Amino acid sequence: MKKIRLMEVCGTHTMAIAKAGIKKLLPSGIELVSGPGCPVCVTAQGDIDRAIEISRFDNVIMTTFGDMMRVPGTKESLDDMRGKGHDVRLVYSCRDALNIARYNTGKKVVFMGVGFETTSPTVAATVIEAEKKGIRNFFVLSDFKLIFPALEIMAKSEKPAIDGFICPGHVSVITGSMPYEKIAAKYGKPCVIAGFETADILKSIIRLTDLIKRREYSVVTEYKRAVKRSGNRKAQKILNSVFEKSDTTWRGLGMIGKSGLRLKNEYRRFDAGGEFRVKIPRTKRRIACICGDILKGAKSPVECKLFGKACTPRKPVGPCMVSSEGTCAACYKYEK
Repeated sequence: MKKIRLMEVCGTHTMAIAKAGIKKLLPSGIELVSGPGCPVCVTAQGDIDRAIEISRFDNVIMTTFGDMMRVPGTKESLDDMRGKGHDVRLVYSCRDALNIARYNTGKKVVFMGVGFETTSPTVAATVIEAEKKGIRNFFVLSDFKLIFPALEIMAKSEKPAIDGFICPGHVSVITGSMPYEKIAAKYGKPCVIAGFETADILKSIIRLTDLIKRREYSVVTEYKRAVKRSGNRKAQKILNSVFEKSDTTWRGLGMIGKSGLRLKNEYRRFDAGGEFRVKIPRTKRRIACICGDILKGAKSPVECKLFGKACTPRKPVGPCMVSSEGTCAACYKYEK
């Protein structure tokens, strides 16, 4: 019998699966692989280098989420820049960065934004607030990603060939279940939107395998307590009023058309990329690090020569070991 290969597309699912030891519970005929669902992990090295170069300006306060501080760029990380005396700060939300801008009018405050459809609407709302309050020293470095273009690439991939998807609950709260319907029908890959409790994930695996065996290529929402078919229309409206789709580069997947977000013309004054013209050093990929292959589900962390040796949570080489949603971090903490 052919092995059924399922991909969880969310980093939170990856961590929950590892913590609960779900892979050990599954029969040999079912394999779980992790996908490009960690926003920190899929941020391209060149985008990290750009943030680092902007942080070098004397009049800049660079802000971002905690995990992004430690992800290595070509030569150093934002955490390294902070250690060298540059003003780089950890924030818990984009609004924290806006408040920093309000009280530091002599500085230009840049928020390096990463995330999927879950995070970006809150940033859009903050940009609208900055516009209404006339805060002109606040800027967004948009490295946001849209999950569905990447999911479509994984659906048509043959290495690895995925039979079905455990879809992200957080993203689906915003987008709804409708966008998955096209992927399920076009590529013959059933999708189940799952919650994050162990029972949620196990139930979704059972449902997926049943759909695959019956060759029913549909979308099922098991996370009904939070996800509607149409999603959160208010959040979608706010997002679409501030951002528009753009081509962007994903670590491991390369350039994907219309898979990123950039500020619309009426909000372009808040674009850090336009405000700061920097020369990005030539990106040098860490040859031994296989984060790119891990993000595609083509390899597992234990196949990396650096895993648990040169690359650990204390001294990470790749972003998959840095992020709290990274596949390598999950494997190291719960499965190693």
